[in-house]
Amino acid sequence: MNGEVWLLVGVVGIATVAIKASGPLLVGGGGLPAGLARLTDLLAPALLAALVATQAFTSDERLVVDERAAGLGAAAVAVALRAPILVTVVVAAAVTAVLRALG
Repeated sequence: MNGEVWLLVGVVGIATVAIKASGPLLVGGGGLPAGLARLTDLLAPALLAALVATQAFTSDERLVVDERAAGLGAAAVAVALRAPILVTVVVAAAVTAVLRALG
């Protein structure tokens, strides 16, 4: 990954923390209403999913389906089978590497 991607990941992380922290501060320490708290809890996974999708399915500002998509699919299968996170990452990387080597 290039530096711009890591910068974006950092900015998104900082923004997520700032948004989560600003709610209780603005309400005066009383906490957020349940619906709003649930929404902010879902913000980080949604942003992470968006980053993963854009990295897996885009190249040079175009939509592509290549080895990265197959690796992501393999990871989804591993997650569905309740594999540990390390196994999931290794499976995704291995599928992607094998398909790149064959292609």
